[in-house]
Amino acid sequence: MTQNFGNAFLKKPAHKHEPTVRPALGGKVPAFGNAFLKKSSHKHEPAASEPVVRSVLGGKAPAAPKPTYAKIFRWQLPEDRTQAPVTVEIVGTFTSWQKVPLTQGNKADGWQVTIPDVPAHKTHHYMLLVDGQPAHDKNSDGLAVPHGPQEKHYQLMTSRGPRLFMLFAQTK
Repeated sequence: MTQNFGNAFLKKPAHKHEPTVRPALGGKVPAFGNAFLKKSSHKHEPAASEPVVRSVLGGKAPAAPKPTYAKIFRWQLPEDRTQAPVTVEIVGTFTSWQKVPLTQGNKADGWQVTIPDVPAHKTHHYMLLVDGQPAHDKNSDGLAVPHGPQEKHYQLMTSRGPRLFMLFAQTK
């Protein structure tokens, strides 16, 4: 005797959290129900959004650290400026918009700083500040439109409107 199931296995449930009643199961709801959609009630289990890496032995291992790298920022006194600035600083998404001073190098007209742990694989916005004022960075990866009050506070006016510098953070 052959039974015709039609398209019972192709139909979507009425609601994504409600199981489908299937004729093949004699009109019964599958035993697993929507257990796969519920969050775990165990206290030791991570929330669904937490990244967890399972080891080969089935235990939990901490998630792999996100890649970072160190970036050197340099600023040189422009040729048309004769007086050295009092301060040269950098602010940006990689410093949580906190000012980080650049130190004067061996050359009297050059400043630099190494920023450690810059998060990789994302675009960062930043600004160089010379005596508290936005200054051009000829080594930037491009210009971006500022978003939010912190970025607008440090914007540089250009012929195309207010801009910040971009850093395309990649690792090798």
